[in-house]
Amino acid sequence: MPANKKFLLDTSAWFTFMEDEEGADEVESILVTKDVIIPFIVLLEIYYISFREKGEYVASKRYAFLKSLEAEFVWQIDEPTLLIAGNFKASYRISLADAVIAAIAKRNGAILVHKDPEYEALKREIEQKILPYKHN
Repeated sequence: MPANKKFLLDTSAWFTFMEDEEGADEVESILVTKDVIIPFIVLLEIYYISFREKGEYVASKRYAFLKSLEAEFVWQIDEPTLLIAGNFKASYRISLADAVIAAIAKRNGAILVHKDPEYEALKREIEQKILPYKHN
């Protein structure tokens, strides 16, 4: 992994870390040694999924943890990012949230860290670090 490259951790990467799943050590290494970008939509997903699955207390703790990190927070998107996200959504079978996250990664020249098969369609569009997928 390039030393000066930024990393955008998708919601799936954060859950890998928070739930101590396979690949959590890779996420931790990125958090300790790399510049990390956290988009608003990742914060939203972490909060609402945690709230739904584990309750408001855990959701609030996780949100506070993320906000305590020395990371670059992206609270809104500009028009070029919106158009990239729209292109991704129109051209590939990905969710709106994933289109926005991928567009923010592309605009920032960041490596997208995830374990979400939807992103594989974007392998020519953005650099990716794929964490081990869950085995059912």
